[in-house]
Amino acid sequence: MDSSDFTVSMKRRDVVAAVLPVPEQVLPMSNLDLLLPPLDFGIFLCYKKSSNKTGQNPSPESMVTVIKKALAQALVPFYPFAGEIVQNHRGEPELLCSNAGVDFVHAYADTELTELDLYHPDVSVHGKLVPVKLRGVLSVQVTELNCGGLVIGCSFDHRASDAHSANMFLTTWAEISQDKPTTHIPFFRRSLFDPRCPPQHDESIDKMYVLLSSIPPPPKEIEVSNDHLLSRIYYIKAEEIDRLQFQASENRAKRSKIESFSAFLWKTIAEGGDDLSKGVKLGVIVDGRKRLEGREEKNLSLQNYFGNVLSIPYTQVSVGELKSMTLKMAADLVHSCVETAATEEHFSGLIDWVELHRPKPAIVKVYCTDANDEAAIVVSSGQHFPVTKLNFGCGIPSFGSYHFPWGGQTGYVMPVPSVRENGDWVVYMHLMKKHLDLIETKAFDVFRPFDSSHLKLAVDD
Repeated sequence: MDSSDFTVSMKRRDVVAAVLPVPEQVLPMSNLDLLLPPLDFGIFLCYKKSSNKTGQNPSPESMVTVIKKALAQALVPFYPFAGEIVQNHRGEPELLCSNAGVDFVHAYADTELTELDLYHPDVSVHGKLVPVKLRGVLSVQVTELNCGGLVIGCSFDHRASDAHSANMFLTTWAEISQDKPTTHIPFFRRSLFDPRCPPQHDESIDKMYVLLSSIPPPPKEIEVSNDHLLSRIYYIKAEEIDRLQFQASENRAKRSKIESFSAFLWKTIAEGGDDLSKGVKLGVIVDGRKRLEGREEKNLSLQNYFGNVLSIPYTQVSVGELKSMTLKMAADLVHSCVETAATEEHFSGLIDWVELHRPKPAIVKVYCTDANDEAAIVVSSGQHFPVTKLNFGCGIPSFGSYHFPWGGQTGYVMPVPSVRENGDWVVYMHLMKKHLDLIETKAFDVFRPFDSSHLKLAVDD
């Protein structure tokens, strides 16, 4: 049987609300939230059959009960996840914290953990193990596997939460499942992101973001590409990441691993371009929490702020220029790009820029591809993904990854740490098929298709 050809059947569907009463209230979106279009992102975690030191093996059914009960408790501090997004009188989205609840599906899949084709998540994960969210802000599915293992899949509305906020929630949910003290107490004080008076911003933000109304419609007669975006998951060994970082740094200013990786991916994709004049856009997501520490209030660390605190600076170079660059030269450009957004002034200016244009929706320009682009990709660093902390009582995951098939023409790449905690990476990639095939041809020594040998299945793996 094809490893992706398995059936998922629903055992039970529930709506899980916060276990304690939550006062109904409207939580406005911050100006940074308003930069997010209606997109859902997924996270899924795979667990082998549970066992504990006493020799008692909790059944999958009992684990699902524990997970569901803990979810109801976790929704008390993270009450926006039990709400819904509605439009206000200006046509802007806002969070209605109504405790309408989270769709929770208990399912069964007639496959083994080691048989899951995680290399092709479009056919093995999407809509099977990660639910397609139909309502609300969050949907959850817990799927029993033939082998006694479990998969926990979640879909989050990105307008309400970035990955940092989702990580806080997942960590809290797992801690509650084990009756442990919780690490994070989220707060939602939008006033921390109020614009200045008067609003002001650097012209660099006009080059990064654009109003949706100003994007010209595509021409009526346009060449339709047969290519399309696909998702694949790869495994990268720590020594390969270290090698890329060494080559990108060349004994001068040390480049980060994510900068070095991004530069390598950028150059590799350019290798497939025949038209040397076409551009290759690269965006890198920057979390502004550390950059906005000057806005923190007493006893409120932005590390516990729930919402979106993101910017996506991008750079663009022609295929010909990228082909002629060394990895170090490309990494220097990536570093300079990231530095443009790694300041308090940048995020303050971005907040002000949105204020000056409200209620007109805007979007980052790297999402807007045209005929002059060979490719456009966005890289997000998932190095703080707390995968080894996500023990719901059945051990740490054997695997964990994001799943974000966001559509459009711009690619998305999210590396996260391997569960093995040895410096290896798991890399989720959503790119054009021709670029994925190119990566596997030109960089097969770095990007290894994920298979069951990369799962952590034993304590000493």
